[in-house]
Amino acid sequence: MKRISLALWASLFFIQVSAQSFVDRVDPPFWWTEMPVDTVQIMVHGDRVAQLAPVVDYPGVSIARVVHGDGPHYAFIYLAIAPSAQPGTLAIQWRDATSRKGKTVGRTPFELKERPRRKIEGYDASDAIYLITPDRFANGDPSNDEVFGMLEGLDRSDDHGRHGGDIAGIRQHLEYIQDMGFTAVWLNPILENNQPQWSYHGYATTDYYRVDPRFGTNDEYAALAQDARERGVKLIMDMIMNHCGSEHWWMDDLPTADWINNGGEFAPTTHRRTTLRDPYAVESDVAEFSDGWFVKEMPDLNQRQPLLADYLIQNTIWWIEFLGISGIRMDTYPYSDADFMARWTCEVMAAYPNFNVCGEEWSLNPAVLAYWQSGKENADGYTSCLPGLLDFPLHHAAMQCLNEAETWHSDWVRLYEMLGNDFLYPDAYNHIIFPDNHDMSRVHTQLGDDVNLTRLAAFFFATTRGIPQFYYGTEILMSNTGDDSHGNIRSDFPGGWEGDEIFAKTGTGLTPESMSFQREIRGLLQWRQDSEAIAQGALVHYVPEGGLYAYFRVSDDQTVMVVLNKSSESVALDLSGFDETMKGARRLRNVISGEEFNADSLEVPAWAAWVLEVRN
Repeated sequence: MKRISLALWASLFFIQVSAQSFVDRVDPPFWWTEMPVDTVQIMVHGDRVAQLAPVVDYPGVSIARVVHGDGPHYAFIYLAIAPSAQPGTLAIQWRDATSRKGKTVGRTPFELKERPRRKIEGYDASDAIYLITPDRFANGDPSNDEVFGMLEGLDRSDDHGRHGGDIAGIRQHLEYIQDMGFTAVWLNPILENNQPQWSYHGYATTDYYRVDPRFGTNDEYAALAQDARERGVKLIMDMIMNHCGSEHWWMDDLPTADWINNGGEFAPTTHRRTTLRDPYAVESDVAEFSDGWFVKEMPDLNQRQPLLADYLIQNTIWWIEFLGISGIRMDTYPYSDADFMARWTCEVMAAYPNFNVCGEEWSLNPAVLAYWQSGKENADGYTSCLPGLLDFPLHHAAMQCLNEAETWHSDWVRLYEMLGNDFLYPDAYNHIIFPDNHDMSRVHTQLGDDVNLTRLAAFFFATTRGIPQFYYGTEILMSNTGDDSHGNIRSDFPGGWEGDEIFAKTGTGLTPESMSFQREIRGLLQWRQDSEAIAQGALVHYVPEGGLYAYFRVSDDQTVMVVLNKSSESVALDLSGFDETMKGARRLRNVISGEEFNADSLEVPAWAAWVLEVRN
């Protein structure tokens, strides 16, 4: 009997161990107690999980419902977590539903962590954002350049290949970023992109819960966020709800048949975003835009699928909590299902009321941007909770006017009139404004490598309404003249690699022109941090004349005058014409040079970009 008992025990032990091995994925990997949402979806993938009954026995935690995918390999367990639940590791017991006694055939651990005691605070108009493409910024840890199992290795000679930039390199440059006056960092996507090519840019996610190991680890990402916080620098995460990468692990075994749009088969999007708001559009045109894929390597996710919708929303909340980030830039915002995006923004903002989110809507029509913003009353009844958008109309108008010759109807007037469209927005001050980004030629190139025009652009975007964002390298006049491919636009930051001859961080090897521009931007952004008028003040501008544009930022305790002279000649400026705003004040101080003025008129030099504090 003893021998039989031992054999039986061994058999049962084998069954138990082998049964546990059937679970190969649990998303999310853990959760927290005392969260702003009381139910968490756990997606479990493994052999025959849909044929088993999950059971949880943990104080304060219960199973609200279980939903299975279309095949045998997925179980979606919705855990209700009461406020009384304590941190610890619970066990999901898998019971054989076919057995009369419902024997437990395996256990899957799931950890509940103590929620971090920190305040989630969003970015706002007091901030200046530094945009980084991580692969192209700095290689701080060469040991992760090549990672076993990743489909694409290092090839710095290829503009479209991986160059080795990583989280460690960004951490090593935080002091530089802080010293430049930036108070927030937006990273292009940093999650796993295990694609055979073009994986460096990050926009084809293959695992929503894992940092790409060629950038580092989840813990290193969290350490970056903490390091930044300690320096007063906020972290903004780039997310993509519209599509995933073709090599995503679930593409070999989709949870449901409708997980991917167009039945999982490639069908390109038309990119006709206006169909969403066009009162005359046919449904087929709307579907071709919304359900079409960007490229074959980016399958289009069907956010109308309720399990997927829950998964994506919850993933967002997980990263906010894990990192303590201050904001999200949402890629290709209008390409996702509109109702889903409304739900996503509302649930995220309800969970984190002081958070901020910016949507990418690449349209030059301010009415199109306004449609998506929280507080907009649309004729079709559509509402969302999206705080702000990337202001492409303002960028386009700025580049147009700076590149045009002076005429009565062009020059600064285009910019002036574009700002006049701000009545369309519920909150124009919460848009992110920018001279360039990772998807377009660098501003210095857009402006013909003319440093005077680039300075005018930089000073405008740093001082007008909105939240300014600068692409890494703009501060040293990086250019992509002669090659507007994305790989060249996203070229390596000088000094981020061993053996570089130019070091932007220290100034070594920079041209005198680049060093001078860097000093100006540093001075402007450092001053900006303490400016109440910039952070909270209203924008007041005057009709441009003769290549000169003057505007003010006005708060209760500060008035700032900005004068931009797009002319090769000096211009006499009669200050009495601005008394409606200046209230008779004549004392002015240039915040960059420190020069002070006390006169009824100013001689504004050619190509001047002046930021002047008005003093009574």
